[in-house]
Amino acid sequence: MKAVRIHEYRTPPSLDEIPQPDLHGHHDVIVRIGGAGVCRTDLHVVDGWFENIMRPERPFTLGHENAGWVEAVGDAVTSVHVGDPVIVHPLATCGVCGACRQGEDMYCTASTFPGVTVDGGYAEYLCTSERSLVLLPPGVEPAQVAPHADAGITAYRAVRKVSEVLQPGQTAVVIGVGGLGHIGLQLLSEMTPARIVAVDKSQLGRDLASKVGAEAIFGTEDAIDGVAELTGGLGADVVIDFVAEHDTPDRALRMLRQGGTYSIVGYGADLHIPTVEMVLKEITVLGNLVGNYADLDGLMKLVVNGRVQLETRDYPLDAAAQALDDLENGRIQGRAVLTPA
Repeated sequence: MKAVRIHEYRTPPSLDEIPQPDLHGHHDVIVRIGGAGVCRTDLHVVDGWFENIMRPERPFTLGHENAGWVEAVGDAVTSVHVGDPVIVHPLATCGVCGACRQGEDMYCTASTFPGVTVDGGYAEYLCTSERSLVLLPPGVEPAQVAPHADAGITAYRAVRKVSEVLQPGQTAVVIGVGGLGHIGLQLLSEMTPARIVAVDKSQLGRDLASKVGAEAIFGTEDAIDGVAELTGGLGADVVIDFVAEHDTPDRALRMLRQGGTYSIVGYGADLHIPTVEMVLKEITVLGNLVGNYADLDGLMKLVVNGRVQLETRDYPLDAAAQALDDLENGRIQGRAVLTPA
């Protein structure tokens, strides 16, 4: 089969011909890929960010936002059948550790992370676990929803957490209206009563924010003053940062009111907060990992009912390098999706 693989860090991935994956465990499932989302994390993987953290064995296949059809199942699999359309939670988990027992799949002590630590879905086929699969209803094409396997559930988890504090009349700011941010904006509308503000440095992102229903939209340079004016000088109650690179965290904190919550989804920058500011402003800082299985299931119910829409752009598998370059250089509105077929 064809697969887009990392051989050396900080060099473009290559399109290789490799064997189709086999079933090894009783609960393994082979998925024929219909769509694989292209994520900023993939850029970080290519650049070697996880080389000394997760230590994957190279070469390996990129791709952790996957959806497709069940191709083959292990002898103990009962929840899916050959031909079923599925979306794949990005982690393959053990099911028996303390974290799995509590439903927090992404804390699993024995997980694998396709596309980051083992072969992922920038390919024609993927091997994963039965535990990772959510069935898609008839009429939902896997390529249409593949990015929800990470972008969607990460945004869902972040919004679910802040939905516990947001009240009517309060203000939530989304920084970065890309693949995750445009989902986050829609989820804030669905799951909270807050006024929703979008901030993006590009016209492409601001146009997308308008399309998905942001009530106020600012560029990066005028966001601090704009949010202050909008809130009568108080600041935002919640800022969800889908970027968190360069000076974005500092700008986010300056938009925040006393008692507000800074929710971090993106990564790359360092966070510097004087302890006196933490105390006097009594702010909360939240980190957000990828969502758990329940988050994916809940999100897909919203998607199936037409409550959350994805803005996507399809690329053939052999154009993966172009898709990654377009993502890195801000030429994609929403999310890129690789389609092997």
